[in-house]
Parts: sequence; C-alpha cells; structure tokens
Amino acid sequence: MPSSVANESQFKRFQSNPSRVSCPSRSPSDSPDSPSAHTPNCDAVEEALAELQLQSQDLRSKELLPNGNGLVSGKGRRSGWHVKSSKLALNTHNRIRNIVEALKIKPNPEKPMIPLSIGDPTTFGNLKAADETMKAVLHSLECGKFNGYAHTQGHEAARQAVAKYSAHQRPDGEIQSDEVVLCSGCSSALEYCILALADRGQNVLIPRPGFCLYHTLAEGLDIEVRYYDLLPDQQWRADLVQLESLIDENTAALLINNPSNPCGSVFDEKHLRQLIAICERHYLPIIADEIYEHFVFPGSKHLAVSSLTTEVPVLSCGGLTKRFLVPGWRMGWIIIHDRKQRLGEAVRGLKNMCGRILGSNTIIQGALPEILTKTPQSYFDGVIDVLHSNASLAYKMLKQVQGLNPVMPNGAMYMMIGVSIERFPEFKDDTHFVQELVNEQSVFCLPGSCFEYPGYVRIVLTVPGLMIEEACARMAEFCERHYKKDSRDIIEDGLLDENLGF
Repeated sequence: MPSSVANESQFKRFQSNPSRVSCPSRSPSDSPDSPSAHTPNCDAVEEALAELQLQSQDLRSKELLPNGNGLVSGKGRRSGWHVKSSKLALNTHNRIRNIVEALKIKPNPEKPMIPLSIGDPTTFGNLKAADETMKAVLHSLECGKFNGYAHTQGHEAARQAVAKYSAHQRPDGEIQSDEVVLCSGCSSALEYCILALADRGQNVLIPRPGFCLYHTLAEGLDIEVRYYDLLPDQQWRADLVQLESLIDENTAALLINNPSNPCGSVFDEKHLRQLIAICERHYLPIIADEIYEHFVFPGSKHLAVSSLTTEVPVLSCGGLTKRFLVPGWRMGWIIIHDRKQRLGEAVRGLKNMCGRILGSNTIIQGALPEILTKTPQSYFDGVIDVLHSNASLAYKMLKQVQGLNPVMPNGAMYMMIGVSIERFPEFKDDTHFVQELVNEQSVFCLPGSCFEYPGYVRIVLTVPGLMIEEACARMAEFCERHYKKDSRDIIEDGLLDENLGF
C-alpha cells in the first residue's frame, strides 16, 4: 500500500477512536538514541487532541451547512452562483485584438483578400522553415530522449547551444549556460523579464510606436507603462529628452526593441550608446527585445545593446520564432548579461519564474543544438532577400501616392506608413481608414492606433512579391479616390498642366 494511503487510513482510525492510541512512558534515563526517544510524548498527544476537540466545537457552533457551493457559515451563506474573475484577468487586454474586433469589416467580394496585418511569416506559404530545422526536430523526436520534463531553465545542452549561438552579444563572446533561460516563445521571455524586475506600482518605459504585448503583460499586474516616443523623421530613433523625463524612483526598467516591430528600424551604435548612458545615470536595467536581431537589410548592421556595456545589466530576449520561421514552436530565451552582478535578487526571481510552467517544449529543446548550428547561412540570406525586395517595392509604390508617407525600414518585417488623415475627410481616423480600405479594396493593414501611434498604418512584408505589388496598387487606387486636394494642390496642378500645354 502506498505510504500516503496508509497514513490516511491510520489517521482515520485515530480520529474514530483516539483512546486506542497508547503512549509508552519515557524515563529520564532514556537516551536520545534509544527507541523510546522517538515515540510520541503523551502530554503532546493529549494537548493536540484537546485542540482538535475545541476546533470541532467551534466549527459546529458556526452551523456550517451545504448550499451547493460547498460548506459556508450561516452568516456568509450564498444565495446563488456568483463567480468572479480575477483582477489580473479583467485588466489584461490585447490592444490589436480589441481594435480589430471592433472594426465593421466586409471585404469586397470581387477582390481576393490580402491580409497585410498578420505578423506570422508562415501565413502565405512562401517562407518556410529550412530542411535542416525540420530534420533536427525529427531527430529529437525519434531518439526518445526528450519526452520528459527538463530543468526549469532548460536542458543543459540546449542552453549551451543558445549561449554559443549568442556569443556576439558580448565583446569576449563568453556566455555561460547558467546565464540562459529557455522560455515558451519570446513573449514568455518578455513576461518573465517584466515580472522579475517590476512590481505593482512601479513603471517600465516602452517605445511608442511599439509592440502592444508589452502593455498587455504589464497592465494586468498594476505595473504602469510609460511610453517614450520614437521619431519617424529620424528613422524612428528615440526622443532622448522626452525619454529621460519619464524616469523616476519607481522606474524599474527600460525596454528597447531593436530591430523594431512595428517600425522596422535598426538603431546604430551611437544611438544605442546614448540609451545606455541614460540607464547608467539612472541605474536602470535594460530589457532588450531582440527577436529580430538577424533580420537586418543590406546597408544596416545590428548591434546587441549588451555588447556595448558592462555597466548596465541587460536581459536580452530572443528565440527561433522569426529567423527560423517557426513561431508556433514556442521556443524563446533570455540571456542574462550582468557582469557587475547588479541585478541581485532579480536573477533569482527570474529563474523562479521558470517554475510557473515547468519549462518550455522539450522536443524543440532537444533539437536546438542542430537547429542553431546546421541551418545554412544561405537560407537566412534568402529570407532577407524576400523581405528587402518587398520593402523596396512597397516603398517605391506608396511613396508616389498622395496622402501616404511610407518610412523605409532597415530590418524586421514591417513598414509603417503615415496617413495624412486630414486629406481624407471621409474618414475620422486611421482605424476608420483601415476599415474602409478592407471594405473597398480587400486589403487589411493594422491601424497605428494598435501601436499607440495614430495617423499611421502598418503592413507586413512577408507576403509573396506579386501580392505586395497588388496590395500597393489597390491602396493607391483607394487613396486616389478619397484624397481631397487643398487649394495649393489645385493651383500647383493647374500650373503644371499649363506648363505641359494641357
């Protein structure tokens, strides 16, 4: 009989007839190592029995009665079902979903739908995981070694592989496996970092425009989000003066997303050092969302912020999701860069967070060493070629459209497009613009309001080339139909026609 069952049955016998329990006497001469030294003390047992009897009488005096919801006291009886949601659940919102679900969309049945809103690079089937990546998972599955639980931080071999893969994040290239935490996707990595560094009533600084998940992860726990502005006319660099003005004694961390979703910007070394200097002055750790660290277009270079400082601790979040085109595999990681040991208990707290779900997918963990070492560079180059080609095509086409102002990205897989909404008087804002673009042209972008940046729309660049061309042509047609010229435009057009002899 299992010990737990045996103990339970003994306890029930004791409850039903406590008088049967005998207490052998212990003489003063008994030594601590004698058998009688380990038997229950009679006085202690009697006291425990008396306490149980008092508790039983107290419970009976409260007239506990069943009412369908369990036993409740007479004073606090429930009259019916009333199940409440937790504050965390009610205060958790996905801004993109909230906005998109409120749209009144009915695509034009005469035009096939082109969704430029989905941040999943696998949606259209033109971008697929490498053969080497797929084979690595098959090997992990077939060997049968990765069906059980792993260490909550991840299998040692998997963490070593990530440490080696991410060596460029430090000048000396030395990352230890204990400084790597495997997570269920990069979103889980970001959650762990925010929750490990920030407490209720504190605040974190996040970019605007920025990925809405940062706000989703923080708000439910009463962690304040403070937005620092990115400047479109400066290739989306941060407004440093405005950023620094947001910092106070309750600021827990600065979050840097580089390359950026939704902007597609890539910060240069000078700008990263400016951000680091602010953190040094205010003793702020950095959460670096670097999931797109290898998605950089020709002419630009990504630098890990951790490679530029030993003074400021950095928690770098990455994963397989984007570069390896497997978002559904949910494999992300955190690399702890804390060479001056300034994070203190936060490191222990971060590792404690891993116990919440007992680690990430072990089959993918088993495949990580092969995935990270055997996927050829030519595969990655091919993906970048597609994204860069689409970005160049979209920018060239949309730059010519009146009322639109695309900002050419330097990386990631998105483009932000400014909309001069005052030139489209039929539409009250960017969300209304997007709604009618779907209804009329069956092209679906995300409004900038999803990223706390109204007056813009975001498109993804992962679609097939012909589809991006068709989408941009439809957007141009839509804008031409609804754009309203002002008097200056009319005068300029008249002068142009006159000079051309029209």
